[in-house]
Amino acid sequence: MKVSKNSVVSMSYEVSLNGEIIDSNKDKEPIKFVHGTKEIIPGLEDGIVGMEAGETKEIKVLAKDAYGEHDPKLTETLPISDFEGIDLEIGLVLEADGEKGELIKATVTEVTKESVTVDYNHPLAGCDLDFKVTIHSVL
Repeated sequence: MKVSKNSVVSMSYEVSLNGEIIDSNKDKEPIKFVHGTKEIIPGLEDGIVGMEAGETKEIKVLAKDAYGEHDPKLTETLPISDFEGIDLEIGLVLEADGEKGELIKATVTEVTKESVTVDYNHPLAGCDLDFKVTIHSVL
């Protein structure tokens, strides 16, 4: 059976950014998902269509088909007084509840004596990703 819409897929993966592996489940339990239900990034979902159990493939996923392009409008500069008691450093990921109770994450990108700049983009926004996937089963 080949990977197609609504098939249940079991898959192992390695994902690299600029030649460096940044995530993998290679020596762990494979991920399982229903193809076509947006459980994985669109470019990877498209890239595995037609693959069969036992098949391995390298797939390049462009930023627009992964976590999107980096959007400069998704940054905000706030007064440093909003961050009292937090040990601020560039790269720190902050979490807060949104207006609808959803979890919002922001990465600190700049700290001055007066302000803190945070970025609400996904950390991999704007990045092309290289995947190596192995399909274990297709049901």
